[in-house]
Amino acid sequence: MDAPLSLLFIALVFMLAGTVKGITGMGLPTVAVSLLGLAMPPTQAAALLVLPSLLTNLAQCRGPHTRDLAAALWPLWLGLVTAVLLTPAANPALPDPHQLLGVALLAYGGWGLMRRAHTPGPAPQGLCRGALKAGLLAGLVGLLTGAITALTAVFVIPLVPYLQALRLPRDRLIQAQGLCFMVATLALALRLQASPQAPLWSFDTLLALATALAGMALGGRWRQRLSGPAFQRALFLVLMGLGLANLLHGR
Repeated sequence: MDAPLSLLFIALVFMLAGTVKGITGMGLPTVAVSLLGLAMPPTQAAALLVLPSLLTNLAQCRGPHTRDLAAALWPLWLGLVTAVLLTPAANPALPDPHQLLGVALLAYGGWGLMRRAHTPGPAPQGLCRGALKAGLLAGLVGLLTGAITALTAVFVIPLVPYLQALRLPRDRLIQAQGLCFMVATLALALRLQASPQAPLWSFDTLLALATALAGMALGGRWRQRLSGPAFQRALFLVLMGLGLANLLHGR
């Protein structure tokens, strides 16, 4: 792809991904990497993602529940970081990363279409109770999410379904997602920092950041105008389509 077309492609992708995140509070890495992966190697796509994902998640991490969430989710974070840093790079003996990404997107889209609307449970006195006490389960979810993140740069499976299954009140759920996304992004940055083929700072990454922030602002304006359930269904259908495209793109 010629340089001007490449820059235009990056700008459009991150504008779309930022808009999705502005409306739903998530989806920037999923949309961005799934589209970028159709035109560039997964490592390069992951490097473009790190800076926009890191900075757009900062506001989502803030909130009054940080201490409770950290006490409950640290096994998940530990497993996630460990898997991101230690999972071997893709090689011919392993499934193609595009195919892994396609499977992850199809699974996530299918889960989103079939799941019931999120219904928060009773407001807990502390988060270290019930499902959140299952440290082993949280650690396993973190390991699986980290392995998928290392190979595809997408950290929604099985992380997001697990967080949704905890039935946290809305404000805690949004903050929990932001904190987990931030941990995953930082771990991915550590994995990529030594790769000369995928610099984390470049004109391309700054362009990605600027257009992602513009998309978030646009999505925020649209959030109140769109039907939430209808948009969510459309989003999950799009993600399944992107998953199928990545499966066909793989070897």
